[in-house]
Amino acid sequence: MTPAAPRRSPDAILAELQQAARARLRVYIGAAPGVGKTYSMLQDAHGLRAKGVDVVIGFVETYGRADTEAQVGDLEVVPRRTVAYRGVTLEELDVDAVIARHPAVCVVDELAHTNAPGSARAKRYEDVLALLDAGIGVMTAVNIQHLETLNDAVARATGVRVRETVPDTFLERADEVVNVDVTVGELRTRLREGRIYRPEKIEHALSNFFRKGNLSTLRELALRVVADDVGGKAADYRAREGLAPAVIPERVMVCMSSNPEAPRVVRTGARIAGRLGSRWYAVYVETPSETPDTIKARDAEALQQNIRLAESLGATVVRVHAAKPAEGLIAFAQREGVTHVVFGQTARSRWELLWRGSTLDRFLEAVPDATVQVVPLNGHGQH
Repeated sequence: MTPAAPRRSPDAILAELQQAARARLRVYIGAAPGVGKTYSMLQDAHGLRAKGVDVVIGFVETYGRADTEAQVGDLEVVPRRTVAYRGVTLEELDVDAVIARHPAVCVVDELAHTNAPGSARAKRYEDVLALLDAGIGVMTAVNIQHLETLNDAVARATGVRVRETVPDTFLERADEVVNVDVTVGELRTRLREGRIYRPEKIEHALSNFFRKGNLSTLRELALRVVADDVGGKAADYRAREGLAPAVIPERVMVCMSSNPEAPRVVRTGARIAGRLGSRWYAVYVETPSETPDTIKARDAEALQQNIRLAESLGATVVRVHAAKPAEGLIAFAQREGVTHVVFGQTARSRWELLWRGSTLDRFLEAVPDATVQVVPLNGHGQH
C-alpha cells in the first residue's frame, strides 16, 4: 500500500495560489558588463514568443554591440518616453505605455538605472515593480556590483564604488535569478575585440576594472548571490511544505549608529541575514546625548540615511532608549534571542578603552552565545 502524501498546510496552499496569480520576475545577473546578460535575455524572449507568449521590449540598451542589436530582431519594441533635461533629451522606459499595451512579458534592461528628474519613480527597479503590480511579467538584467549589500565588497575589490544600486530585497521578489557567466579570459578577449567598449576605452578598462583579479572576485560574488537565492527559496519551500524539521530560528542584529560609515555595517548584516534566511534587526540606542533635541544636525542626518538604507534592505529598524549603548543592545539581544550580531568598531585610544571599557566587550560578556562580527570603521560615532 502506497503511503499517503503528507497533508499540505494552508500556508503552502496559499503560497502556491499566490505564486500562480502574480506576475513572474526573472533577473539576469552578471559579474561585469559584456558577459551577455542582455543577449541571453533577448534569446529567451524569442524563445517565449515562439511558444506563443506575448513579449515586448520595454527598454534594451545595446551599446552599439552588433551581436546584441541583431538579437533584438523583430521583437516588438514599445517606444521610449522622452524627457527634456538641461538642454538634453533623455530616453526612459515608458511604464504607462507598457501597461496600456499589457503584454504577458516585458524585457527591461539596466535595472539599476536612475530615472531622469521629474519621473514618476526615481529608479528603474521601481518601474519594474510597477509593471509587476500591473500583472506584467518582467525579464531584467543587472551587474553584481549594483546590489546594495555588495557595494563595500566591490569597492574594496575593484577600487570602484558604484553609485547606482538596487536593494537586495528586490531579488527576494524574483521567481528566478539567472547567473550569466563566462570565464575571465573570455571576457577580457571580448573587451580586446571591441565587443564591450569603444576602442578608446579598452586599454583603460583592461588595466582597471577588467583586471583578472577584479573579474575573478566579481564572478565569485555573482555565483554566491545566485547560490544564496536558490538556497533561500529552497528553505522557504521546505518550511511551507513541512519537509524539514523545525530548527532554532537565526536572528541577526546590526548595531546601527549615527556614524556616516555605518552603511558598511548595515550591508554586512543584510548579507549575513540573507545567507541564513533569517529575520534581522537594525538596532539604534538613543542615549541622553543623542535624543532628537540634543543630537547634532550632522549626526541626525547620517542616522536617518542609515535607517532608510536598513529599511530598504529588509531590516526591522528598532530604536531603544538606554543610558548607555551596551545596556540597550544587551537587553534587546537577550529579549529577542539574537544569534548573530554585527558591530562597527571605531579606532579608539587604548587609554579610553581601559578607562571606560568597550560596548563590544560588555556585550560579549553578557551575551556569550551570540556569534559576533566586527566591521572596522574609520570615523567616530556611537558604539
